[in-house]
Amino acid sequence: MGFIHRRTSKQTGRVKTLLGLALKRLAVARRPRLARKSISRGDVGQLLALGRLDRALHRAEQVIEEDNMLEAFNIIELYCDRLIEHAKQLDKPDECGEDIREAAAGIMFAAGWCGDLPELLFARTILADKFGGDFAMMAKEGTGVVDPMLVWKLAGNKRNMELKKKVVKEIASENNTEVDFSDFPEMVEHNGSDKVPHQSNQEASRNRR
Repeated sequence: MGFIHRRTSKQTGRVKTLLGLALKRLAVARRPRLARKSISRGDVGQLLALGRLDRALHRAEQVIEEDNMLEAFNIIELYCDRLIEHAKQLDKPDECGEDIREAAAGIMFAAGWCGDLPELLFARTILADKFGGDFAMMAKEGTGVVDPMLVWKLAGNKRNMELKKKVVKEIASENNTEVDFSDFPEMVEHNGSDKVPHQSNQEASRNRR
């Protein structure tokens, strides 16, 4: 049993190291995305000034893409901090609380969507070994205890017309530009994949930090 305990503790130490590296990389990964978001918002404003609403709506997809990834980074950062701070609980995965399980599942899901953070892939392998195949499969698919908001931010439909209109309207307001969406009717949603999940109390708390 002593051997198993030492091996598990070594794995936990490895996870802490990987998540610490991911946190450092997050700071670097944010910068180009913030720049692209700013450029894209500027492009939308210019297109609106030229009366090219169709192109402005298309360009809004890039704004949404960058904004979603940045918000996903915030959630991932929270999860990394949580797992590092409470790493000892990972030595007994069956006894982990819901908050630790959510963090582990979130990191495992994000690993498949965040090429900016390669350390998450290695952390996912160790976490999968700790929590088991069923947990790993649900985490990979974005089900179970994975936060629906994180799933949407990383895997949601960035072409959602209503969301694009919201972004364009916001930018138009900032630039004192009038917009008329009468030529762009609502898109019918055939399933829930286009819908933004309602903000949970936990998500609201994250946004206030």
